[in-house]
Amino acid sequence: MQAIFDAAGDVIVITGGANGIGAELARRCAQAGATVVVCDVDEHAAAQLLAGEPRLRFCRLDVSDRDAVMRAMQSIEAEHGRIDGLVCAAAVQPRREVHATEPQAWQQALAINLDGVVWCYQAVVPGMIRRRRGSVVAFSSGLAHSGWPQAAAYASSKAALGAFVRSAAKEVAQHRVRVNLIAPGVIDTAQYRNANAGSDDAHWANTLGVGRAEDVVGPLMFLLSDAATMTASLLSRDHAYPASAPAAATKDTP
Repeated sequence: MQAIFDAAGDVIVITGGANGIGAELARRCAQAGATVVVCDVDEHAAAQLLAGEPRLRFCRLDVSDRDAVMRAMQSIEAEHGRIDGLVCAAAVQPRREVHATEPQAWQQALAINLDGVVWCYQAVVPGMIRRRRGSVVAFSSGLAHSGWPQAAAYASSKAALGAFVRSAAKEVAQHRVRVNLIAPGVIDTAQYRNANAGSDDAHWANTLGVGRAEDVVGPLMFLLSDAATMTASLLSRDHAYPASAPAAATKDTP
C-alpha cells in the first residue's frame, strides 16, 4: 500500500524548519500542495531552502520569545486565512555535565525546547478550535525516558513536553484538534552531529542505527493529515529504517 498525501490548500507552519527534519518536511508539504511557512532564526539556511520553492515562505522567529511568537502567528493567519498544521521542530541540544551547566544554558534549552512549543500552541490553537480542524505535532526523544550523559537539559525538556502534549491534547479533542508527539529516532542532521561527536555517534550507529531526515517525513505527513484520527499519542521510530532501500550489490557473471 502506498501513501499519497494531498495538502492542497492547507497552511502549515514549521518552527525550526530551515534545517534537518523540518526542512525536508517543508519541501515535501509544499510539493503536496500546501503553503508552508518556515519559522527559524537561520536566515541563510532558509534562503537556500526557499530558492525555487514558490509555496514556501519564511518568518524569522525565536520561539522562546512569546510576544514574537504571538505576532508571527497572527501575521501568518492574517495573510493566509488560517493555520491548519503546526510542527514544532525548533530545538537545541546542549552537551554539558549537570553540575557544570550555567543557569543561562539550562534556561535556554527549556525556553526553546519546551516553552517555545507552549507559546506556538497558544498562538495557533484558538484558530483551530474555531475552525474545528487542526493538527499540532511536537518532537519527543528516546532520551526523555532513558537519559544520556551530558544531555540532562535536552532530555528534561523532552520529558516535560510529553506531559504537556498529552494534557493539552485532552483539552482540545472535543474541538477535533489533534496534538501528538513524534520520537523520530536517531537522525543524521547537523544538530545531531554537533551533539554526538566521537563515541556517541558510534554508539547510536551500532545500536539503533542513524537514519536520514527524509525517513521521518512520511510519519510526520501522516500526523498532519486527516487520516491521523488520534491525539495525545506518541509515534515512535525506535530503530532507523531507511525510507528507500540502498541499491543492491551486483556481481559480475562469468
